[in-house]
Amino acid sequence: MEAALALHDNRLSDAEPLLRAHLKVDPFDVAAMRMLAELAGRIGRYKDAENLLRRALELAPEFGAARANLATCLYRQNKTVEAIGELDQLLGEEPENLGHANLKAAALGRIGGFEEAIGLYEIILAKVPDQPKLWMSYGHILKTVGRQEDGIAAYRRALAIAPAFGEVWWSLANLKTVKFSKDDVVAMETALALPGLNDEDRFHLDFALGKAFEDAKNYESSFAHYDAGNVLRRQTIVYDADETRSFVDRSIAVATPALIAAHKGDGCPARDPIFILGMPRAGSTLVEQILSSHSLVEGTSELPDIPAMVRRWADYPEKLADIQPEKLRALGEEYLTRTRIHRKTDRPLFIDKLPNNWAHVPFIHLILPNAIIIDARRHPLGCCFSNFKQHFARGQAFSYSLDDMGRYYADYVRLMGHVDAVLPGRVHRVIYENMVDNTEAEVRALLGACGLEFEDDCLRFHENARAVRTASSEQVRQPIFRDGTEAWQGFEPWLGSLKAALNEVWTTYPATN
Repeated sequence: MEAALALHDNRLSDAEPLLRAHLKVDPFDVAAMRMLAELAGRIGRYKDAENLLRRALELAPEFGAARANLATCLYRQNKTVEAIGELDQLLGEEPENLGHANLKAAALGRIGGFEEAIGLYEIILAKVPDQPKLWMSYGHILKTVGRQEDGIAAYRRALAIAPAFGEVWWSLANLKTVKFSKDDVVAMETALALPGLNDEDRFHLDFALGKAFEDAKNYESSFAHYDAGNVLRRQTIVYDADETRSFVDRSIAVATPALIAAHKGDGCPARDPIFILGMPRAGSTLVEQILSSHSLVEGTSELPDIPAMVRRWADYPEKLADIQPEKLRALGEEYLTRTRIHRKTDRPLFIDKLPNNWAHVPFIHLILPNAIIIDARRHPLGCCFSNFKQHFARGQAFSYSLDDMGRYYADYVRLMGHVDAVLPGRVHRVIYENMVDNTEAEVRALLGACGLEFEDDCLRFHENARAVRTASSEQVRQPIFRDGTEAWQGFEPWLGSLKAALNEVWTTYPATN
């Protein structure tokens, strides 16, 4: 399969100069534009692909294949609303096209249109019930809205069709609350032993078996599977811990007291956003669930907008040193406009819970100086190992090596410590273990930091029926518990490289810098 894809990529690459030469001779050949757009999309140049496809549709508005390509291209760029608009036009012309309906369901799930997405999946599955990937997608969205038993049934239906489908086994494990039976373990081990099993199924099965053996307190076997899954996944990941360190160094050099003072009063004055950030698996979903149980706060999800905005600058974070005040205000307003699609209520405050936004706290402060910023922090060994045993659907490239993980956590602490020094009191920090041990006091302090009056519903966060998309979705639908603070301890014999990478950060915790 890999050889076939490589051959296809080579052919596309060879075709590019031919297509460009052809379009110079015949600039109205929409089929050639679409082929060139396919090439651009294959190598991740989605904006180039989008421009070509839009040009083709200007010339040939009825070119349905180009419109379908454009919808996919927009979806991959997180231009979800625009993608849905193109899909609606396609479905108006081809209402029975299940491919268009499937992409629309995925897009709706991304912007919180869960019930409509569920309805679409049910229509599609009624027509093609033997598609395991569709059953898995259906299970994902059922889980998100809290229909756990229905989600499990959908996952089990997928496995009945494809017993070696590793991602579905991991999806069950990723519910965190599911305990695998002995028969499940045998089925996963049997699948893992199949000759010719592809790497993606293999590492998903390893992560799922790691969870199964951890639940059985067989820590040695559990770690062996987690480690095998991470080693295999790391081979496909491009990540350089030195680049993260350099980025943090440069951010610290730019975010000086002089820069902060020079821009006092600049930026967009809106108070709407509450940023919850920090390491993944550090309790940010719990903090979000508590706050979104307040009558004045709307929970959304992990929004991609801050990283997307800074990616436009080749010289970020150095760009912050010479940015103009009017530009800061415009950027803050742009953020509010971009995120409005995710707001479904009239509550005045909303949450952006993208953990990796810790890397952009100086930028967030400059463009939205009145936004609330909350740093969710958890014991470095517990947090890092929780990431190590988590297979993320996308991103978090640092999480597939204990050494990478420890260095990433240490750099996160280093930048947040600098923020504390140049902006004292700007960030409210929630220590996960304190939240577990003294919940009411911590909840009151959290609400106070957000300028909110205490409400009892915030202590009954597990009763909140809102949709939750993260790996902690089922855990935050239960009362608070201590297990997460201690789960790493059974694995301590294998965490030497993590401790070395963390250096003093793990011994001084919960000191903040």
